[in-house]
Amino acid sequence: MDSLVLIAVLIGFVVAIATQIFKILQEYERGVIFFLGRFQTVKGPGLIILIPFLQKMTKVDLRVMVLDVPTQDVISKDNVSVRVNAVIYFRIVDPEKAIIRVANVFEATSQLSQTTLRSVLGQHELDDMLSERDQLNADIQEILDQRTDNWGIKVANVEIKHVDLDESMIRAIAQQAEAERSRRAKVINAEGEKQAAQMIAEAARMLASEEQGLQLRYLQTLKEIANEKTNTIVFPMPLELVEPIMHLTDSFAKKHPERG
Repeated sequence: MDSLVLIAVLIGFVVAIATQIFKILQEYERGVIFFLGRFQTVKGPGLIILIPFLQKMTKVDLRVMVLDVPTQDVISKDNVSVRVNAVIYFRIVDPEKAIIRVANVFEATSQLSQTTLRSVLGQHELDDMLSERDQLNADIQEILDQRTDNWGIKVANVEIKHVDLDESMIRAIAQQAEAERSRRAKVINAEGEKQAAQMIAEAARMLASEEQGLQLRYLQTLKEIANEKTNTIVFPMPLELVEPIMHLTDSFAKKHPERG
């Protein structure tokens, strides 16, 4: 009976030692190896053999991580209070730096993301936050990538998810948009009036330069009036229309004085 207990203890001891000696790392994992507390090398993926009690390994995941940045209160450049949250995509590219140079790489990246988000957005006006979001994402990503490079991290992308405003600011923006639409409508209307006036003036100059054209226009107007449902039409007789008739009458009288 004692021999069976001894064998079981020995088997357990061997298994425990084997688990300390042999480690298997996945394709997306790396092992940072320390020898007596000093950094030795980075190994993986595959089977890793360690010297028990002398070597220690810390696993590092190289896949892209998604970090949700909590909602931040931001004061814009034009003194508007907004609440903004974002999401950060990053991955570890240097396992040695990620383990040795920062105690908790995820917490450090999260805190840095929050301060950078407030800092960058605070330098822009509210209109930029709403309309230039792609550029702001790129600016935040560039700053984070530079500051986390010493931690062995590559920030792949930053996306601002929501920019929340209070009700009073939403109403003010709606009023501003309505005023802008009204202004544009007035400008377009004024531009149309200007173009119409220019075309009328040009037409008037063309008619004034051609007597026959003016007469034809006058006769066309009379035709349009005649089509109206009315019994009486009163209209002035312009001199431009009478003068050619008078000229024809004078010429006929001169040629045929006996009929005069």
